[in-house]
Amino acid sequence: MSVVVPTAPEQAEDEMENQIKPPHPRPDAPPDYSAHFVSGPPAPAVPPPVGYPGGLPMGYCGPQHSTTIPLYQPPGSIHPIQYQPGKYHMPNQFAPITWMPEPTLMPNCPPGLEYLAQLDNVHVLQHFEPLERITRFETNNRYDIKNNLDQMVYIVTEDTDDITRNTYRTLRPFVLRVTDCAGREIMTLQRPFRCTCCCFCCPSARQELEVQCPPGVTTGFVAEHWNLCRAVYSIQNEKRENVMGVRGPCSTYGCGSDSVFEVKSLDGVSNIGSITRKWNGLLSAMGDADHFDIHFPADLDVKMKAMIFGACFLIDFMYFERSPPQRSSR
Repeated sequence: MSVVVPTAPEQAEDEMENQIKPPHPRPDAPPDYSAHFVSGPPAPAVPPPVGYPGGLPMGYCGPQHSTTIPLYQPPGSIHPIQYQPGKYHMPNQFAPITWMPEPTLMPNCPPGLEYLAQLDNVHVLQHFEPLERITRFETNNRYDIKNNLDQMVYIVTEDTDDITRNTYRTLRPFVLRVTDCAGREIMTLQRPFRCTCCCFCCPSARQELEVQCPPGVTTGFVAEHWNLCRAVYSIQNEKRENVMGVRGPCSTYGCGSDSVFEVKSLDGVSNIGSITRKWNGLLSAMGDADHFDIHFPADLDVKMKAMIFGACFLIDFMYFERSPPQRSSR
């Protein structure tokens, strides 16, 4: 006896395909978005800039939108972004700064001093810090070094901690770092602490400045000499041998006139150069923003030019640096 096994009814070929193929090619596609925004009248067409027939490429920031993208600051960064050499716009300044063209390398010249080798005078311009007068908090000094063409030669920044700077004020030990247009430190000026509690004629109370060029290599020293009437310094080489002398005026207050510090030979007869603190009117009297003119012969040894350059900053801190007024205890 034969057994008949029931079988499933045959389905049409088109129904089988419908079960295998999904009803939509992309089942996960989002539904169509219906916007409720009512568009306004079309804006006038703006022609693309010259040289870009299809408009500005993606990510390009045109000159008219140069301030729409903020400058990137790394997380936790304290120092500002270094700008490249040439003309650039510094923050909060309206005029571009032009750097002095980088000179060629010279034999027997410390790297970075090639700028001084072709100059016979430089201008030292201290930055004015209005917050010092308001908050009475001493900040690190900053200087711009320029030539007669108003071109930037160096930038000098003080590197002193807040406690030392606000405790010792004008008598503080400091480190000044001189950098060029590429941000390289080409010179370091160090002033050690000298106690002024003892007699002024004691050698331990005399101020001193060490000039290193390049940093870590001692070029010479600027040493103070005790004098009852005027400021007297000696410029020494790396062996502490006297090479030149600096003789200041009898009065270093400089109220209403320039203060000239003459650089003389060891015999005191011939003049070699000068360090002049310019009188800038009320800005010199009330603000802490000094202006110095340093003159030296163009054919003078470049290391001696660096020593005269360093003597300017020791003179500034000793006689013309004004600390913010302290609040009275009453």
